[in-house]
Amino acid sequence: MTIPSTTRAAVLTAHGEPLTLQDLPLPATLEPGAALVRIGCTTLCGTDIEIWSGKMTFPGMLPMVLGHEMVGEVVAVGDGAHDTLGWALKPGDRIGWSESTCGECFGCTVLREPVHCSRRGYGFLQRSDVPPYATAGLADHAYVTPGAAKLLLPDEVKDTWASMAGCAAKTVLRAFQRAGGVRPGSRVVIQGSGALGIFATAVAHLSGAATVITVGAPADRLATARRFGADAVVDIAGGSDATVQRVLELTDGQGADLVLDVAGAPSVGPEALAMAAQRGTFAIVGSTGPAGDAVALSTIMGKELTVVGSLNGDIADYYRAIEFFRAFAGRMPWDELFSAPVGLADASQKIATMASLGEIKAVIDPRLG
Repeated sequence: MTIPSTTRAAVLTAHGEPLTLQDLPLPATLEPGAALVRIGCTTLCGTDIEIWSGKMTFPGMLPMVLGHEMVGEVVAVGDGAHDTLGWALKPGDRIGWSESTCGECFGCTVLREPVHCSRRGYGFLQRSDVPPYATAGLADHAYVTPGAAKLLLPDEVKDTWASMAGCAAKTVLRAFQRAGGVRPGSRVVIQGSGALGIFATAVAHLSGAATVITVGAPADRLATARRFGADAVVDIAGGSDATVQRVLELTDGQGADLVLDVAGAPSVGPEALAMAAQRGTFAIVGSTGPAGDAVALSTIMGKELTVVGSLNGDIADYYRAIEFFRAFAGRMPWDELFSAPVGLADASQKIATMASLGEIKAVIDPRLG
C-alpha cells in the first residue's frame, strides 16, 4: 500500500499570529508500534489557545502544529501496532490516542503514573521542522508514535465527543477521582465556565450532587452551564468578595463540600478556600499559568481542608472518558459544546474566536479544506 509522503498542516510559527499552511514530511516507513492516521476531527482546547497567544511558552518550542484532542482513521501501521487493550490495529480503524510515555522512568515504573513520565510527549510539543514532524491534530495526517497509547473507538461515540475525551473530559474525570468523587447529596462548586467547567458541571450533576454551582463568565456560558446541570450560577463580574458571598448564600452559609478549579485565574485559590465548607476538598486542575494569589495556610488548617492537585490524565482516564460519553450519551446536550466544523484554512480564525470567548469548543475537520 502506498502511504502519503507529506501532509498539509497548520503551523504556528509565531505566538499570536495566524497559522501557516505548510506541507510537512511523513515517515517513509513506520516504526514498530506506530500508526499513520488521517485526521477526521480535532477539537481545540484551552491549552492550544494559551500556546497560540504565548501565555504558555518555552524556548525552542516553535514552529509547531497545535491540536491534542483528535480522532482519525488509520491509514497504515507499523509491525505489532495495537491499542491499549491489546487489539491489533489495521487500516480503516477509527482511533484516538493519548500522549506518549516511555515506560522506563521513575514515574512510569515506580509511581506507575503515566502522567508523571519524565519523557511524556504531547503531539503539540513536537517541533514541526524536525522528525517526525507531524504528530498533532491540525493536519491532514498525524504520525502516532509507538509510545502513544492508542484506543479503538466505539461507533456510538461521536468524533467530537471522542476528541474532547482526549484531554478536556479525561482531565475532569481524573480530577473528580483525585478529589475522592462526589458524595451523593453534597454541594459542589465548579470554578470556571469553559469547556472543562461545563463538562465538570455535568459530571457533578450526574454523580448525584444535591447542589451544583458554576462560577464564571460570560453570561451565555453560565446559561449553558445551567443546561448541563448547574442548579445555580455565579457571575464573577462582581469581584471576588461578591462571588464568595453569593456561594455562601447558596449553600446556607456552609460552603461547598467540593470546590473544583478548572479556571486557573489568579484569584481562584483564595476564593476556593473561602467558599469551601469545613472539612471540604479543593481540587486544583486549571492552574497552568503564572502563580496565583497567595492563600492562607491557616484557613486550610482551620477548616481541615483537603487540597489536591490533578494533572491532565492518562490513557486510563481517556478510556473512562469514552465510556462516560457512551453511558451518558442521551443525558446532556453534549453537541452544544461544539461549533460547526471548519477546515484547516479557517483554524486561525477559530483560535482567535476561542481566545475572545466567542466559542466553547471549536471543531476542525481537515477534510473540509
